[in-house]
Amino acid sequence: MDIWISLAVSLGALCLLLLDATGVLDLLRPVGLFFYLPIAMNAVGIYALLIAAGYFSGIVPILSGVLFAVLLLYLGVRLQIVPARAKPDIPNRLRALNGGARLLGASLYASVFQTGFSVWVIVKMVQKQLPLLPWIFDLVLAAGLLLLLFFNGLLRVLILSRRLSVTRRVLTALFLWIPGINLVLCAGTCRIVRQEYAYLCEKEALLRTRPENTLCATRYPLLLVHGIGFRDFRFWNYWGRIPQTLKKNGAVLFYGNQEALGTAADNAADIKARIFAILKETGAEKVNIIAHSKGGLDARYAISRLGMAPYIASLTTISTPHRGCRFVDSACKLPDGFYRFVAGLFDRTFHRFGDRSPDFYTATRQFSTAYSAKFNAETPDDPGVYYQSYASVMRAWYSDLLLAVPYLLAKASGGANDGLVSVESAKWGHFEGTFQNCRARGISHGDIIDLKRQDYREFDVQEAYVSIVSVLKKRGF
Repeated sequence: MDIWISLAVSLGALCLLLLDATGVLDLLRPVGLFFYLPIAMNAVGIYALLIAAGYFSGIVPILSGVLFAVLLLYLGVRLQIVPARAKPDIPNRLRALNGGARLLGASLYASVFQTGFSVWVIVKMVQKQLPLLPWIFDLVLAAGLLLLLFFNGLLRVLILSRRLSVTRRVLTALFLWIPGINLVLCAGTCRIVRQEYAYLCEKEALLRTRPENTLCATRYPLLLVHGIGFRDFRFWNYWGRIPQTLKKNGAVLFYGNQEALGTAADNAADIKARIFAILKETGAEKVNIIAHSKGGLDARYAISRLGMAPYIASLTTISTPHRGCRFVDSACKLPDGFYRFVAGLFDRTFHRFGDRSPDFYTATRQFSTAYSAKFNAETPDDPGVYYQSYASVMRAWYSDLLLAVPYLLAKASGGANDGLVSVESAKWGHFEGTFQNCRARGISHGDIIDLKRQDYREFDVQEAYVSIVSVLKKRGF
C-alpha cells in the first residue's frame, strides 16, 4: 500500500509541475496558495516526521519525496519571480504590480497561519513530542521565507503603484516592524493595489477597443494652460497623467509655458507668443485651449484684448474663477503691509523657479469678485471662439486637507465648490456640467488636473478629458 501511495504522490507531483510549467494550470492562485504555503514553509519538519516514521524505506518512496520536494522548490521560485500570471497584452508593470499584491496577500495569510502553527510546534517541543533540531531549523526557515515573501511584495507595490499616497507609504515604512499594525496597513495596501490593477486593466482594454486611437485627434492642436502657482516643468507635469492619455488617443498637444505668478496681462502675452510658435511648428490655423483655474482668465485676456481670437477655435475652462472667489475678498482685507510682505516671499521663491516677473500681490487680487466684475466687463467673449466650461465639487472639508480652510470659506459664502472655486463662478459660455462622484470625498480643485496622480472611485479624470476632447473633435474643432 505504501508503494502505491508513493507512486500516486510521484505521478501527482510530476503532473502538477508540468501542468503549471506549461501554463495549463496555475497552482499559485489563492486556492493553491492556501495549501501550498503551510506545506512549503514547514517542509523540513514534515520531511523529518516522515523520515522518523520510516516512510522513505525504498526507491519509490524516496523518488516520491524527491519529486514532491522539486515541486515545492519550483513553486517557491516561481512565487518569487512570477507570483501572478496575466494575459499577454497586459503591460509588464501591471503584471509585476499584481504580483506584488499577490505576494503581500500571501504573506499576510502565511504570517497568521505560521504564528499559530509555530506556537503549537514550540509547545510540542517543550513537551518533547517533536524532535528539537529539525523543527528549530524548520521555524527559522519558515521565518526567512515569510520575510522574503513579504519584502518582495512590499517593494513591488511601493515602487510600481501610482495610487498609493505618500502618507500610506510613510506609515508603512514607520510601522513596518510593529506586529498587528503592519498587517492592517498591508491589508489596506493590497486592497488599493488590486483596485488599481483592475482599473488599469480596464483602461488598457478600453484603449484597444478604440478604432486606431484617434478619438482625440482634433482638427486643431490642443494648448493646455495651467493655473496660478505652477509652471510647465519638463519632469513634473501639472496635468498629471492626462496628457499621456490624450496622446494615446491621438491628441496633438502643447503647453502654455506662462509664468506661475504672472498677472493675467503678462501671462496672456506669453500665451500669445506660444500660440504663434505652435501654429508655425504644426502648420495649423488655430488651436483649442483647455485651461484650468486662472489659466482660463489668462486665455480670455489673450483672446479679447490681445487680438488672438482668429487663432483660437475654442476655449474650455475648468474650475476657472470667472466671477472671482469670495474668500479672496476676505484675504484682501488683511493689512496691506502684511499682504505685500507675504507676496514678496512668494515672488522671490518663484523667481528662482524661472518666473521673470512674478507678481503674487496683483495675481492673487485678480481673484476678488470686484476685480472679476471689472475684468468681465472689459474682456467680452469673441463670437468667433467657442467657449465652454466645467466645474467640480468637493463634498467635505476633509476631502483635501490642503484646501480645507478655503473650502469652508467658499462654502459659507458661495455654496458648492472645489476647495477654491464655486460652481457658479466656474460657469462661462456653454456650461457643460460639474465633475463629481457619489463618494464622500468628491472632486477637488487639484483632483480635476490629476495633481496627486490618484484614482477615485466613480470618477476617472483621464477619461473625463478624453470625453472633453472627443466632443471638441465632433464639433469640428
